[in-house]
Amino acid sequence: MTHELALLTASCVLALVQLIVAAQLATRERGLAWNAGPRDEAVKPLGPLAGRLDRAFRNLMETFPLFVAAVLIASVTGTHSALSVGGAHIYFWGRVLYVPLYATGLPYIRSGVWAMSVFGILLVLAAPFVAGA
Repeated sequence: MTHELALLTASCVLALVQLIVAAQLATRERGLAWNAGPRDEAVKPLGPLAGRLDRAFRNLMETFPLFVAAVLIASVTGTHSALSVGGAHIYFWGRVLYVPLYATGLPYIRSGVWAMSVFGILLVLAAPFVAGA
């Protein structure tokens, strides 16, 4: 398994952990009946921590498909370089760091870490072009 695929696997685990934690906190606040029900009725917003972790998970889901595509492109093209490996590390560790930053409500730095993770995706996407140059 390449480093990029290993980091993709680790990112899948991170996504599952974020999903489970966010769901558990939402269920704690809204109750098991809400979780098991059809959720047709309007509900009050989640509290600060549960809301932040829910939004952090949703934010991950916005960038994760792009990371998956980038890693698959690198894999299909056989592009495994310092650029693709470094970009995959930047994405993964940026996403790991993003969770506690969002959970604590820390502005600006959190946005910078988000931008760093997107930059990681761009590096992985650039690797096949640099290798072909």
